[in-house]
Amino acid sequence: MGRSPYLAPDFYGKALAEGRHRAIVGGRWDETGRAQMAALTEVGGLAPHHHLLDIGAGALRLGCKAVAYLEPGHYWGTDASRDLMLAGHAAELTDPARLDPAQLIADDAFAFPGLPDTITHAIAFAVFPHLPNDCLAQALSNLARFPRLEVFLFTVFLAPEGQAHQPYRQPDGVVTHPDRPPRHRLEADVLAASKGWDLTKHDRMLPRGQVLFEARKQPA
Repeated sequence: MGRSPYLAPDFYGKALAEGRHRAIVGGRWDETGRAQMAALTEVGGLAPHHHLLDIGAGALRLGCKAVAYLEPGHYWGTDASRDLMLAGHAAELTDPARLDPAQLIADDAFAFPGLPDTITHAIAFAVFPHLPNDCLAQALSNLARFPRLEVFLFTVFLAPEGQAHQPYRQPDGVVTHPDRPPRHRLEADVLAASKGWDLTKHDRMLPRGQVLFEARKQPA
Protein backbone atom coordinates (compact mmCIF):
# COMPACT_ATOMS: atom_id res chain seq x y z
CA MET A 1 0.00 0.00 0.00
CA GLY A 2 1.18 3.54 -0.73
CA ARG A 3 2.87 5.52 1.98
CA SER A 4 2.28 9.22 2.52
CA PRO A 5 5.24 11.40 1.46
CA TYR A 6 4.78 13.26 4.74
CA LEU A 7 6.01 10.13 6.52
CA ALA A 8 9.26 9.92 4.56
CA PRO A 9 12.48 10.36 6.60
CA ASP A 10 13.39 14.05 7.05
CA PHE A 11 10.64 15.16 4.66
CA TYR A 12 9.97 18.30 6.67
CA GLY A 13 13.60 19.11 7.39
CA LYS A 14 14.60 19.05 3.75
CA ALA A 15 11.64 21.12 2.57
CA LEU A 16 12.03 23.73 5.29
CA ALA A 17 15.75 24.04 4.61
CA GLU A 18 14.81 24.91 1.04
CA GLY A 19 12.31 27.55 2.16
CA ARG A 20 9.31 25.57 0.91
CA HIS A 21 7.01 25.83 3.93
CA ARG A 22 4.02 26.72 1.72
CA ALA A 23 4.75 24.00 -0.83
CA ILE A 24 4.71 21.32 1.88
CA VAL A 25 0.99 21.83 2.42
CA GLY A 26 0.14 21.93 -1.28
CA GLY A 27 -0.65 24.68 -3.73
CA ARG A 28 -3.51 27.17 -3.95
CA TRP A 29 -2.44 28.72 -0.64
CA ASP A 30 -4.75 31.71 -0.42
CA GLU A 31 -7.71 30.04 -2.12
CA THR A 32 -7.60 27.10 0.27
CA GLY A 33 -7.18 29.30 3.33
CA ARG A 34 -10.19 31.36 2.30
CA ALA A 35 -12.23 28.19 1.75
CA GLN A 36 -11.34 27.00 5.24
CA MET A 37 -12.35 30.30 6.85
CA ALA A 38 -15.60 30.37 4.89
CA ALA A 39 -16.47 26.85 6.04
CA LEU A 40 -15.73 27.72 9.65
CA THR A 41 -17.79 30.89 9.69
CA GLU A 42 -20.66 29.86 7.39
CA VAL A 43 -21.07 26.21 8.41
CA GLY A 44 -19.44 26.12 11.83
CA GLY A 45 -20.63 29.51 13.03
CA LEU A 46 -17.14 30.53 14.13
CA ALA A 47 -17.04 33.95 15.78
CA PRO A 48 -14.05 35.87 17.21
CA HIS A 49 -14.79 34.80 20.81
CA HIS A 50 -14.63 31.08 19.97
CA HIS A 51 -11.59 28.85 20.51
CA LEU A 52 -10.34 27.03 17.40
CA LEU A 53 -8.24 23.89 17.04
CA ASP A 54 -6.60 23.63 13.61
CA ILE A 55 -5.65 19.96 13.15
CA GLY A 56 -2.87 19.51 10.62
CA ALA A 57 -2.16 23.23 10.84
CA GLY A 58 0.94 22.95 8.66
CA ALA A 59 2.51 26.29 7.79
CA LEU A 60 -0.59 28.16 9.08
CA ARG A 61 -2.41 28.44 5.76
CA LEU A 62 -5.61 28.75 7.78
CA GLY A 63 -3.82 30.08 10.84
CA CYS A 64 -2.65 33.28 9.18
CA LYS A 65 -6.31 34.17 8.61
CA ALA A 66 -7.84 32.68 11.75
CA VAL A 67 -5.34 34.29 14.14
CA ALA A 68 -6.24 37.72 12.77
CA TYR A 69 -9.97 36.95 13.04
CA LEU A 70 -10.10 35.37 16.50
CA GLU A 71 -9.45 37.08 19.79
CA PRO A 72 -5.77 36.78 20.80
CA GLY A 73 -4.93 33.37 22.24
CA HIS A 74 -8.00 31.67 20.79
CA TYR A 75 -6.19 29.73 18.04
CA TRP A 76 -4.42 26.42 18.63
CA GLY A 77 -2.65 24.33 16.03
CA THR A 78 -1.43 20.75 15.93
CA ASP A 79 0.69 19.07 13.29
CA ALA A 80 3.14 16.20 12.93
CA SER A 81 5.85 18.84 12.45
CA ARG A 82 6.12 21.66 14.96
CA ASP A 83 8.97 23.11 12.90
CA LEU A 84 6.56 23.54 10.00
CA MET A 85 4.09 25.44 12.18
CA LEU A 86 6.88 27.62 13.57
CA ALA A 87 8.01 28.42 10.02
CA GLY A 88 4.49 29.60 9.29
CA HIS A 89 4.43 31.60 12.52
CA ALA A 90 7.62 33.39 11.50
CA ALA A 91 6.67 34.01 7.87
CA GLU A 92 2.90 34.21 7.54
CA LEU A 93 1.38 36.05 10.52
CA THR A 94 0.82 39.77 10.10
CA ASP A 95 0.94 40.17 13.89
CA PRO A 96 2.88 37.27 15.47
CA ALA A 97 2.19 38.62 18.96
CA ARG A 98 -1.43 37.46 18.63
CA LEU A 99 -0.31 33.82 18.78
CA ASP A 100 1.97 32.36 21.44
CA PRO A 101 4.16 29.71 19.74
CA ALA A 102 3.44 27.46 22.74
CA GLN A 103 -0.04 27.02 21.24
CA LEU A 104 1.47 25.20 18.25
CA ILE A 105 1.79 21.61 19.42
CA ALA A 106 3.51 18.64 17.81
CA ASP A 107 1.03 15.77 17.50
CA ASP A 108 1.28 12.93 14.98
CA ALA A 109 -1.31 10.67 16.61
CA PHE A 110 -4.41 12.86 17.11
CA ALA A 111 -3.77 12.70 20.85
CA PHE A 112 -4.24 16.47 21.27
CA PRO A 113 -1.78 16.86 24.14
CA GLY A 114 -1.76 20.05 26.18
CA LEU A 115 -4.89 21.52 24.66
CA PRO A 116 -7.38 23.35 26.90
CA ASP A 117 -10.98 22.37 27.52
CA THR A 118 -12.03 25.72 26.06
CA ILE A 119 -11.86 24.44 22.46
CA THR A 120 -15.23 25.11 20.78
CA HIS A 121 -14.42 24.48 17.11
CA ALA A 122 -12.04 22.11 15.33
CA ILE A 123 -11.14 21.61 11.70
CA ALA A 124 -9.04 19.09 9.77
CA PHE A 125 -8.87 20.30 6.17
CA ALA A 126 -7.09 18.14 3.59
CA VAL A 127 -5.62 15.99 6.37
CA PHE A 128 -7.27 12.57 6.15
CA PRO A 129 -6.72 12.01 2.39
CA HIS A 130 -3.00 11.73 3.17
CA LEU A 131 -3.28 9.29 6.07
CA PRO A 132 -4.44 5.72 6.74
CA ASN A 133 -8.21 5.36 6.87
CA ASP A 134 -8.34 4.59 10.59
CA CYS A 135 -7.05 8.08 11.48
CA LEU A 136 -10.50 9.63 11.11
CA ALA A 137 -12.04 7.37 13.74
CA GLN A 138 -9.05 7.99 16.01
CA ALA A 139 -9.40 11.76 15.71
CA LEU A 140 -13.14 11.68 16.36
CA SER A 141 -12.70 9.45 19.38
CA ASN A 142 -10.13 11.74 20.96
CA LEU A 143 -12.01 14.95 20.14
CA ALA A 144 -14.97 13.69 22.14
CA ARG A 145 -13.14 14.59 25.36
CA PHE A 146 -13.43 18.33 24.77
CA PRO A 147 -16.51 19.34 26.78
CA ARG A 148 -17.21 22.63 24.97
CA LEU A 149 -16.60 21.42 21.43
CA GLU A 150 -19.54 22.53 19.28
CA VAL A 151 -18.48 21.34 15.86
CA PHE A 152 -15.69 19.54 14.02
CA LEU A 153 -15.30 20.16 10.29
CA PHE A 154 -13.25 17.77 8.17
CA THR A 155 -12.73 16.95 4.53
CA VAL A 156 -12.28 13.70 2.65
CA PHE A 157 -12.38 12.53 -0.93
CA LEU A 158 -15.31 10.27 -1.79
CA ALA A 159 -15.75 7.80 -4.61
CA PRO A 160 -18.89 5.96 -5.80
CA GLU A 161 -19.22 2.43 -4.52
CA GLY A 162 -18.71 0.87 -7.94
CA GLN A 163 -15.48 2.80 -8.55
CA ALA A 164 -13.95 3.01 -5.09
CA HIS A 165 -11.60 0.06 -5.72
CA GLN A 166 -9.70 1.89 -8.47
CA PRO A 167 -8.27 5.35 -9.19
CA TYR A 168 -11.05 7.92 -9.42
CA ARG A 169 -11.00 11.40 -10.98
CA GLN A 170 -12.56 13.96 -8.65
CA PRO A 171 -14.73 16.86 -9.90
CA ASP A 172 -11.79 19.27 -9.65
CA GLY A 173 -9.55 16.98 -11.69
CA VAL A 174 -7.33 15.35 -9.08
CA VAL A 175 -7.08 11.55 -9.23
CA THR A 176 -7.55 9.79 -5.91
CA HIS A 177 -6.81 6.19 -4.94
CA PRO A 178 -8.14 3.48 -2.63
CA ASP A 179 -4.73 2.47 -1.29
CA ARG A 180 -2.36 5.44 -1.41
CA PRO A 181 -2.49 9.22 -1.01
CA PRO A 182 -4.48 11.09 -1.96
CA ARG A 183 -7.01 8.54 -0.73
CA HIS A 184 -10.72 8.35 -1.34
CA ARG A 185 -13.27 6.40 0.64
CA LEU A 186 -16.91 5.46 0.59
CA GLU A 187 -19.40 7.73 2.28
CA ALA A 188 -20.64 4.69 4.21
CA ASP A 189 -17.15 4.21 5.64
CA VAL A 190 -17.06 7.82 6.83
CA LEU A 191 -20.36 7.29 8.61
CA ALA A 192 -19.15 4.03 10.15
CA ALA A 193 -16.05 5.78 11.55
CA SER A 194 -18.19 8.45 13.22
CA LYS A 195 -19.96 6.59 16.00
CA GLY A 196 -21.19 9.00 18.65
CA TRP A 197 -21.33 11.91 16.20
CA ASP A 198 -24.05 13.36 14.01
CA LEU A 199 -22.66 14.03 10.53
CA THR A 200 -23.86 16.42 7.85
CA LYS A 201 -22.35 16.33 4.37
CA HIS A 202 -22.15 19.71 2.68
CA ASP A 203 -22.24 20.32 -1.05
CA ARG A 204 -19.66 23.09 -1.21
CA MET A 205 -17.14 23.66 -3.97
CA LEU A 206 -13.82 22.99 -2.26
CA PRO A 207 -10.29 22.88 -3.73
CA ARG A 208 -9.56 19.62 -5.55
CA GLY A 209 -13.09 18.31 -5.08
CA GLN A 210 -12.85 17.51 -1.40
CA VAL A 211 -16.10 16.91 0.49
CA LEU A 212 -16.85 18.79 3.70
CA PHE A 213 -18.42 17.01 6.67
CA GLU A 214 -19.80 18.71 9.75
CA ALA A 215 -19.62 16.56 12.90
CA ARG A 216 -21.42 17.36 16.14
CA LYS A 217 -21.33 15.19 19.26
CA GLN A 218 -24.46 13.24 19.98
CA PRO A 219 -26.05 13.92 23.38
CA ALA A 220 -24.71 11.65 26.10
